[in-house]
Amino acid sequence: MRVEYMKIKAVIFDLDDTLYDCTGSLIDASRRRAARAMVEAGLPCSEEEVYQLQKELTEKYGPYYLVFNEIVNKYHADKKLVNIAYKAYNSSEVSEIQPFPYAISTLKELREKGYKLFLLTVGVHERQEKKIQMLGLKPFFDEIVINDQEIGLLVEDCMRDLVRRHNISPGEAVMVGDRVRDELRIAKSLGMTTIQMLQGRFKNEPAMNECDRPDYKIKRIFQIPTILQLNNLGKTPDKLKIVAIGGGTGLPIMLDGSKTYSKHLTAVVTVTDSGRSSGILREEFGILPPGDARNCLVALSETEEQERELYQLFQYRFDRGSLEGMSLGNLLMTALTDITGSFEQAIKRASKILNIRGKVLPSTLANTHICAELEDGTYVEEEFNVRAVGKSPIKDVFLKDENAASPPEAIEEIHKADIVVIGPGSLFTSIITNLLVPGIRNAIRNSKATKIYICNIVTQPGQTDLYKVSHHINAIVKYLGEGALDYVIVNNNIPRRDILDKYQKEGADVVLMDEGVYNLNVNVKKADLVEDLNQKRILWEKQDLLRHDPDKLSDSICRVYANLPLLTAS
Repeated sequence: MRVEYMKIKAVIFDLDDTLYDCTGSLIDASRRRAARAMVEAGLPCSEEEVYQLQKELTEKYGPYYLVFNEIVNKYHADKKLVNIAYKAYNSSEVSEIQPFPYAISTLKELREKGYKLFLLTVGVHERQEKKIQMLGLKPFFDEIVINDQEIGLLVEDCMRDLVRRHNISPGEAVMVGDRVRDELRIAKSLGMTTIQMLQGRFKNEPAMNECDRPDYKIKRIFQIPTILQLNNLGKTPDKLKIVAIGGGTGLPIMLDGSKTYSKHLTAVVTVTDSGRSSGILREEFGILPPGDARNCLVALSETEEQERELYQLFQYRFDRGSLEGMSLGNLLMTALTDITGSFEQAIKRASKILNIRGKVLPSTLANTHICAELEDGTYVEEEFNVRAVGKSPIKDVFLKDENAASPPEAIEEIHKADIVVIGPGSLFTSIITNLLVPGIRNAIRNSKATKIYICNIVTQPGQTDLYKVSHHINAIVKYLGEGALDYVIVNNNIPRRDILDKYQKEGADVVLMDEGVYNLNVNVKKADLVEDLNQKRILWEKQDLLRHDPDKLSDSICRVYANLPLLTAS
């Protein structure tokens, strides 16, 4: 058994789909070689048909399915074609490949931190050696082991021998790989910490037994130093407590990324929304607006596949009839409120149904609204009007019920937290509206947690027109109190000109650093927080073009807590 919280001294890396994109480049080339070889050997079909069959069978039955046997049987061909296909598939031919983004910088960071680094890869020796050379990985490893899949040792023996030669116990080692049932299962059985890279063919592969489940699942390699530092501080996922305060689309993004680092996530959510279906349900049924809580419940669901499916279901909006514009998730929350008798119990029931990891708690159970005094002396009530575009700038905000009480559980979670994250989200209507609740504000001020505010990437017309970083911080400090914040994380990745132009046409702009920041009593950290705009967005998609990247954001938060340098835009 691994000694709990033993300090990590070494990291063993797998190669394919761990340090570079094997599935997207080499697998495709290997399939085409196998297809060509089978057709040339007499398979009665075209190369394209064989290539497509390989893809379809693998997608349908998984990466371990005997694809070539199935193809030979389908065409009643000679069984010898199976070996011909495998030989072509596993040939030493290697096309142009590149390490994953951040792979080299992460290896450098780990070496600078004093970790021993090993590369253990299984495959045809000549082919694997060529990959390592093309990727330029050799200088970063203390030892590289290529275990030939035809004549090599058992992987378990390789792992055991590797750590023994370097005087490291299995409990002091981490295995990073993509295959749950192969290298990660073996490493886990030896007592190592395991990290699954969610890349390639095996990213959705389930563990055969609960005890084989990886300790961590990551999408980006830069998360590894953060995990190791937290582990060495004794803050493994079952120990690290994070409370996130906000609403809108920013809060679920933060929760989604933070599942990597913590099993104790608590979302403290605003309940002052008065727009769209939330507003209608609030008026007709007298319930608190369910939209923000609903999004957080989805974000905290156990797996990415669950999250995607729940998002599609919960976000579904009827487009005709008496339910036009109504969200199915909001209707479910309304029904649960009616069944359980309270909005608080409705969230708990939904949490149980969805088997979420963490808690979602309203900042108050009072049926109240956010109100604002504007610079021209007028007053507006309800979120829809507070965030309206074209009105006079906001001078001050307050709750209609200034003594709105907080649920004791929300206050308790803030007091127990290691990290309290404020934002990201609409400054007044998603974030400060929570700070207007006396119990929440006082709990944050009195908490011994590391308190971090996440500054928005862009301004929001109607709320933060012309705001720079210092304006955002000053607004938080005004309602939270002086000296309560420990850190502010600010995005320093300025997007492309064409993206900025689209924002400026809508009256918004990137939130930039300004001289006023340096006069504030808070530690400002810069980091690259912007999502990859070239990737298709799945979750929390709205009209806005820019949002925080879940993995970059959560990594930056945990790096601040663990006293590691943040990743910045080059």
